[in-house]
Parts: sequence; structure tokens; C-alpha cells
Amino acid sequence: MASKHLATTPKPSGTASIKTSLWIAAVLGFVGFVTSFGAHIVAVNLPTYAKQVGVGVATIGVLIAVYDLAEIIAKPLFGNLADHVGMKKTMLAGIAVFIAASLLYPLVDPRMLVVVRFAQGMGAAALSAVSAALVGTYFTENRGRAYGIYNGIKGAGYVVSPVIGGAIVQKVNFTAIFYASAAVGAVAFLISLPLPNLRTGDRAKLDDDDDLSLKGVVQVMRQRDLLKWYLVIVINMFFVGILFGFLPVYISRLGYSPFESGILISIVALAYLLVQPFAGWLGDHGDANTTIKVGLALSALSIIALPFTSGLSLKIASIVAGIGVGTVWTNNDLIVSRLAKEGRLGATIGAAGSFKEFGDMVGPLLIGSLSQLLGLRAGFIICGVLGLLCVVLLFKRSASSQSALRPTSTQKGTA
Repeated sequence: MASKHLATTPKPSGTASIKTSLWIAAVLGFVGFVTSFGAHIVAVNLPTYAKQVGVGVATIGVLIAVYDLAEIIAKPLFGNLADHVGMKKTMLAGIAVFIAASLLYPLVDPRMLVVVRFAQGMGAAALSAVSAALVGTYFTENRGRAYGIYNGIKGAGYVVSPVIGGAIVQKVNFTAIFYASAAVGAVAFLISLPLPNLRTGDRAKLDDDDDLSLKGVVQVMRQRDLLKWYLVIVINMFFVGILFGFLPVYISRLGYSPFESGILISIVALAYLLVQPFAGWLGDHGDANTTIKVGLALSALSIIALPFTSGLSLKIASIVAGIGVGTVWTNNDLIVSRLAKEGRLGATIGAAGSFKEFGDMVGPLLIGSLSQLLGLRAGFIICGVLGLLCVVLLFKRSASSQSALRPTSTQKGTA
């Protein structure tokens, strides 16, 4: 019975060689790169913005969270839309919205950044959710490897955006990073145009009474065998939001320049990046459940330790946290794609993306509020402990979720 939940997605029209398939994964990864680059080139430089405009750490948390709020609202809707009107078309529209929103900031009052970030997040919701769904659609075999490539390239945004953003802010100004975001979006739009179109047969597999209303989105979010993995996503992204949103704040208080801060954040992101292909291989061949638990524990413990570190110990703790969140990210994407019902991959990935952004939003909001009241060190410790407790409470093995972890055993059951 469990095999009914596996995604049996249509192959793209035409026959793709291994080389072409890798090219497809790389292009989709660069589309995902747009949102990680656009989100974090701004996030890591918000301490500079805060000094210029005159706002506190709680406002920094809000400015990070509003981007995620837009994605929470829009990702499942765009994923559902993509299942009906076409994934490639929806993805290109999202990239166009992101470019337009990025070019808006230089034209408005700096205090309108919250509006710009919300608009960027709306565009990012479409391009991010649909590019991830397309990986699951194009790759019916070695999907873990494909998601490793996709997340590795997408994760490169976390590596290069702090360095590029720090250099731009130091040499030019804060506004210039929005021109950089728009330029990256334009490149992604152009290289996505040659992607193969999919056959339209997948739409026919949707239920007769399914339409573009919220009904399809709600059905996907209430799919029982996905609930555990949605919660894993929330916890992991809670850690991501803290790590990439408030590690720069802690580093800034240690006296690092924007460029030095960018270098350190990029080192953390590089660890997250490099672990992705290996994490995907583990998902295809190993026990994804155990791998995810280890990754979550590493992230939680590292976040607790961070405010007690400096110098080399700071780098080590930050890198370990990056490895933890990267390991969980790829394996959870793999599991969710396997559990997606036939013809609902776009909506399922969109719903998962909504939970991702919820976790990414809650992290900065909580640590920002706690840090405003109790100090930055207390904020890190409390959030790390809360995350660790959630991991301990969540992982009570359930037979319904185990079918997604090893595709070979599921396939044998189907046979």
C-alpha cells in the first residue's frame, strides 16, 4: 500500500542523456540559487542597514521573516498552480516577479524595505518551489543524487552572497545589492528558457474535482504520512534562520567588518554546500531517518555552543551547524518527493516549501525577540535547547513513515 504514495512522475518529452540530465539539474539548481542568494545577500548585511536607518535587532528579525512569510503564503499556491498550468511557465513567472521586486528598492524610501522583501519573497516562492518539483519530475531514478546536485548549487547562494554582499556594501552601498539580486535573476531566467517542456499527461492524473482552489493545497498539507517530515522541515529551517540570520549579528558584535563577516558566513555555507551530494547519496543508499536525526542534533548543539565561541572555535561550531542543516535538507527533500501522490508533486513540494519558510521565519523572530529582552547569548541558547527538545520529542518511529526511507524495499512490496 505504501508504494501508492510514491511519486511516479512523467518523464520530460524527448530522451535525455546522462549529460543532459546533469545539465537540467544544474540549471534548476541555479534557479534555486536565485532565492538563496537574494535572501541572504540582504540578510547578512542587515546590521549595516539597521545602523543606517536606526532600528534594533528585533526589526532585523522582522525583515528576515517577512521574506519567509511571503513564501509561506505563496509556495503551496504556486505549486498547485504549476500542477495545472505548467511548471516551467510558473517558474519563469516567479523569476520575473523576483527581478522586478529587486529593482524596486532603489526607487523607494529605505524604510519601505519590508515591502520590497515581501515582494521578493512572492517571486522566490514560485521559482523555488517549482524548480524543486521539477527535479522530482525530471529524475525518476537517482533522485537523491539529483537533489544533491540541485541543493548543492542552490546552496552556493549561501556561500557567495555574504562575500559578494559584504564587498558591495563596503565598496558601494547597501542599495547596490538589489541590483546584484536582479542580475542573478535575469541570468536564471535566460538559462531556464531551453529547459525541455513536460508532457501534459500529468494533469489528467489529477482528481476530476480538483481545481485551482485551496482544496488541493489543503489536501496535500493534511496527508498524514507527510506530517512528520513537514515538522522535520520546520525544525531544520528554524536552525537555518538562526544560523544565517543572527550569526552575522553575533559576528558583528565581535568587531568583524562586513567583509570579514561575509567570509565567515561563506565558510559555513560552503560546509552546507559540500555535504549536499554526499547527503543525497546517503538518502539513495542508506538510512535517511538516522541521517536526519544526526543532522538535527549537530545543528542544535552547535547553535547552543556558538555564543561561547570566538576565533577558531567559532568557525568550527558554525561549520558543524552548516553540515547538520545541509544533511537534513537533501534527505528530507528526497523523502517528501517519494511520498508525493501521483500528479501532485508540484503542490507537495510547494507545501513542503511553505513549512520551510515557516521555520525560517520563526527562527529569526524568536531569537530576535529573546535577544532584545535577554541578550544575544540567551537567545542562541534558548533557541538551540528548544530545537533539540523538539527533535527528541518528534522522533518516535512510526511504521507509516518508514516506507519512504528505502525505495528498494517499497518497490519489492509493490512487485
